Amino acid sequence: MESMPKISESEWEIMKIVWKENPLTAEQIVQHLPADTEWSDQTVRTFINRLMKKKALGYEKSGRSYRYYPLISEKECVRAESRSFLNRVFGGAAGLMMTNFLEETQLSDQEIEQLRQLLTEKQGKDANNPSRS
Repeated sequence: MESMPKISESEWEIMKIVWKENPLTAEQIVQHLPADTEWSDQTVRTFINRLMKKKALGYEKSGRSYRYYPLISEKECVRAESRSFLNRVFGGAAGLMMTNFLEETQLSDQEIEQLRQLLTEKQGKDANNPSRS
């Protein structure tokens, strides 16, 4: 697979809409924007065009309009952004990131238990695959 395109914060807003429901016309994307988003139709079309150039969105012609759909999955995009953030902010040190996150975030008992289960599963996977340690 080609490298993941760099998507701006504003473009993420468009992608979140298209990942949730697609294909959509530009007008439908505008209608799905949060009420506090004050972008003109032209601004939204500019973001759509940028996303098409980055090969994040594709389109199909439907009568006189275009319907847009994602060319990249939300999961892969989130994974790439997470890796980028980890490298950029924490120098790739996942333990440092987790420590910082845990010290700065209020978690419910349920969230703590979910994290505990994830860490236990991760520990089991890494023990069975020493090349990842």
